[in-house]
Formats: sequence, C-alpha cells, structure tokens
Amino acid sequence: MRSLYLGMALVMAATLSLTLLAFGIISQQMERQYIVPVFEAMDELQLDSARAALQTGGTTSVAAYMKALDRKFGPDHYLLDARGVDVVSGRNLGGFLPPRPADRSRGFVGKRFVVTRKASDGQYWLLSAGPQRDTGLQFSPYALVAICATAALSVAGAFGIVLPIRRLTAHVQQFGRGELSSRAYFRRRDEIGVLARSFNDMADRIERLVRSERRLLQDISHELRSPLARLKLAITLARTAPDLDRALDRVERDVEHIAGLTAELVETVREEGEVAAIRRENVRLQELVLAAAENCNAESQRAIRCDLPNGEIACDRMLMGRALENIVRNAIAYSPAETPIDISALVDVSGTSISIRDYGPGVPDDDLERIFAPFHRVDESRHAASGGIGLGLAIARSAIHLHGGTIVAQNASPGLRVTITLPQ
Repeated sequence: MRSLYLGMALVMAATLSLTLLAFGIISQQMERQYIVPVFEAMDELQLDSARAALQTGGTTSVAAYMKALDRKFGPDHYLLDARGVDVVSGRNLGGFLPPRPADRSRGFVGKRFVVTRKASDGQYWLLSAGPQRDTGLQFSPYALVAICATAALSVAGAFGIVLPIRRLTAHVQQFGRGELSSRAYFRRRDEIGVLARSFNDMADRIERLVRSERRLLQDISHELRSPLARLKLAITLARTAPDLDRALDRVERDVEHIAGLTAELVETVREEGEVAAIRRENVRLQELVLAAAENCNAESQRAIRCDLPNGEIACDRMLMGRALENIVRNAIAYSPAETPIDISALVDVSGTSISIRDYGPGVPDDDLERIFAPFHRVDESRHAASGGIGLGLAIARSAIHLHGGTIVAQNASPGLRVTITLPQ
C-alpha cells in the first residue's frame, strides 16, 4: 500500500459496509420476531371486527368499517369470502390470495403491498392492498446520513493522522539532508506527539554531537598545527645541530605533547557516549572523593582538605572519579604550591552538591563559562607552563552532564570554586 490515505479509506469503507450489513440483518431479525407478530395480531383483530360487522349490519356495515380502515391505515381494505370475492362489491380478488395451504401473506404483488389473513374457520379473508415503499428502502435516508457522517469523520480522522505524519516526515527528510535545526513541534499528546518529541530529542542530541565534533576537529587542527611545526623544525635542526641530545630532547617534548593531546582527545570522545552506557551504582561519597584526592595528592604532594558527610550517590564510579580528578588537578595546577585545596559536599533530598576550591588567582568573569569548553585558554603562558591543553574541565563537564547534573565555576576571592550538582 503506497498511500496511507488509501489504506485508511479502504479500511473505513470495509468497516462501514460490514456495519450496514449487520444493521440490515439485525433490522430484518427484529422485524420478523417483534414487528410482524404485532401486525398479524392487528390483522386478525380487523378480520374479526369486519366479520362481526357483516353479521350485525350486513354489507353496509362492512363497507363503512372498511372505509374507516382505509382512512386510518391508507391501503384499500376488503373482506373476501372463501373464494376470494369481495362481499361488498362482488369483485373477484382471489389473485391476491396466497396459494394453499397458506393462511396469511405479507409482501409485494406487482407494485402493490398486499397483506392477507384467513379466518380460523376458512370462510373469510381480510385483504389490504395498496402502494407502499419497499421496507428495505424506508431506511435509505437514514443509511445515507450514516454513510455521509461516517465518511466525513473518516476523512477528518485520515487528515488528522496522515497530515501530521507527512509534516513529521518532511522534518525528518530536512534533517537527513543536513538541516540540523529542523524540528517538528506538535501540541498533540497522542502517539504522534510522542513520536515528534522523540524526534526532537534525538535531533537535539545529534545536532549537539555534530556541532561538538566539528568544533573539536577545528580545535584539534589548531592545537596540532603548532607542535607539528615545532617538531618539524626540531627534526630539521637535529640534523645539523652540534648538540644532538638537546635537539632530540626538544623533539621528545613535542612528541610527548602530541601524545598527551591524543590521549585526552580519545578520553573526550569517550565521554560523549550514550547515556545508556553509564553503569550506575551506589557509591559512598567519602570513598569516591577521597580516592580522587589521594590520586592527585600522590602526584603533587599538595594539602587537600576534605569536609564530607556520610551518604551515597548513584553514579558511574569510573566516570565520576575521573571528573573529580580533573577538577582537582586543574585546581592544583593554577594555585600556589603552599596553598591547600578544599573539597566539601552537601547531601539532601534534592541531590548532592560537591564543591572544589583553590586559592589561586581565579579567572576573569567572562571566562567562567568558557573554561569548560575544549582547548579554551584563560592564559596561554599559564597553560604552557602547566603542560595542560585545556581538556580536563571539558571532560569533567561531559561526565557530569551524562549523569544529568550541572557544573559551574565561581570566583571565590581568592581562588576559584567549582561546584558539581547531581540529582538524587
């Protein structure tokens, strides 16, 4: 089926046909079981009344009674004898009587609707004959109204389903052609609305990933340009330098710089993985933070002061531990060696908040948001001195976002305070 419109039309047409067929069968059954017996009882009563009028008042009384029936019910009424002759006019109307041994009939004879009823003793017949519409066609206007109403509702239903699907399809096609900002906005709360919102969520994530990858590629090309140029120059100088060891040391430093950049890039890409890849488990807060502090302290021998409450958080132990280590290493790298690093936490019903503060110079207010972007430089000389390449806080932010949390930086005067907030 190439068109959803056609498929829905066929289904609705089949449903309507089956409904009308069932309605016709039910109507015939009800007429046969309930309506016809009532009319037959009336026919018997009219026959008995006409016969009584004949016995008491003769043909004059019968004629008056038959006219009264004609005025009341419409068709012509007659009282016939056993041979089928009208007792009033003497006309032979036996052609309207049913064949023996039937004692009653109801149906069309020619273009006239004929009803007959035979007396119990067989001496008289009651005959009513007159123009009447086919009972099967009497309900035609109602059936036509039902068909039109059903067709209108079917068309409205088809448009209400197919048009939104076509709109959503157009947005999907636009997105597939590279228009990453294409979104399908529906106020519907049904399955189509859910599908549109799911598409929007997917498109948002894909757009973020694509833009992040493009930005990352631009940053990588920029970051690799300088060390590769230095490496090329160092190799050229090494071929003619009188002090070969010094030249090779410079080559080694540039190679290590490139290797470190590559390792952190791999880690950054890994952090951009699916949320479903997170392996959440209940981890004791003190154990997680102290392990990160111990790893960083072993490298720098810096005083790290911790004020941590008892409690647990649901997180990926490895991702969250790496995020904390990157933040603490950043604090160690940009604060005086004689100053401590303070780590505190707060656990309540709304979630967990972890604060990491150093006592360095802080950062300009305009850079408080941008320090979490890959390769962002607050101070080029300071990064060069520390050996950092600007990916530690970006990796931490990715890990926090994958847990549904937030990370912000504030100047603490002195120093910088980085606060992680994780939902309960």
